Amino acid sequence: MIGFAAQRLMELEVEGLTGATYGEKSQDRLVQRNGYRDRIWETRAGSVELRIPKLRKGSYFPGFLEPRRMAEKALAAVVQEAYVHGVSTRSVDDLVQAMGISGISKSQVSRLCTEIDEKVKTFLQRPLEGDWPYLWIDATYVKVRQNGRIVSVAVIIAVGVNNDGRREVLGMDIGPSEAETFWTAFLRKLARRGLRGVKLVISDAHEGIKAAIAKVLHATWQRCRVHFMRNVLAHAGRQGRRVVSAFIATAFAQDDAEAARAQWRRVSDQLRPKLPKLAAFLDEAEADVLAYMSFPAQHRVKLHSTNPLERVNGEIKRRTDVVGIFPNEEAITRLVGAILLEQNDEWAVQRGRYMTLETIAPLGDDPAVSFPAIAS
Repeated sequence: MIGFAAQRLMELEVEGLTGATYGEKSQDRLVQRNGYRDRIWETRAGSVELRIPKLRKGSYFPGFLEPRRMAEKALAAVVQEAYVHGVSTRSVDDLVQAMGISGISKSQVSRLCTEIDEKVKTFLQRPLEGDWPYLWIDATYVKVRQNGRIVSVAVIIAVGVNNDGRREVLGMDIGPSEAETFWTAFLRKLARRGLRGVKLVISDAHEGIKAAIAKVLHATWQRCRVHFMRNVLAHAGRQGRRVVSAFIATAFAQDDAEAARAQWRRVSDQLRPKLPKLAAFLDEAEADVLAYMSFPAQHRVKLHSTNPLERVNGEIKRRTDVVGIFPNEEAITRLVGAILLEQNDEWAVQRGRYMTLETIAPLGDDPAVSFPAIAS
């Protein structure tokens, strides 16, 4: 009965979006339907199989499924866990009182955490199928209690685009530092789950990441252009920042890799007499900052930096700031993993591909974008 009612509700919602009923030929139709997507809906009455309608343009997600519910649940679980174990901050205690959950027991919190942890674990350990030409990696820091102390740990996130042009969250990990051993272990975990066919990895200049990428994935590394420019402008001085930024932008504006490298060297030579340290910095970074220029022009706006992860990181930062200090690393995985799971679901229901099939298909066998491994 629940499944029937939910299905009928979805059909009515989609009819409102399309302007016509299923199969109806109407001049008032706004968009065509495009089949269904299966999804399991967990309810108090048990699991319900749903067939969510898809549209040819735009996307549809039923309102009653509450796409942000998992992350809200995870946030509540982490807050409650910190509270019942007596390791919460004053802000968390105030939040508990405001939520009206101060009477919750440790056993209730444990059951809620277990429920979420199982779903997050399944998601983060799922097999990765097919080739993943592009991989974005970024790190953020959160505070956690360890052995009576408060320490800062790195939370690593990996997002990839597969050979179908679709974007997915591939994994996350937690570590004490950004050393090469940590990056190598993280990438090997992804490889064991099936990550292959990586052509380009985009990240900030984390310590040891370039060598780890070469060792594990045999792929090219793209240094995040946005973070690089911040470092460059720090070398330029307050008076010269605008000029230096405009000079370097001329290299990014070139049509191909060869022209970009030639212009980069001209800019470096122009700056060398007055800013020799900056010129040397540009010389050293040339290959890493311009790596994306050897890939299809249609992809470059998404390849030159970690900006495609900005929204995901913003959501993670917003939720983790509420907690402040996590009671343990499992709580970090629970909350961040739930956020990533929901983000992945959101991308899955989007009609449009992140990159078109026509532009991404040649990456599979194009020698122009197949690079030798970087020496470790």
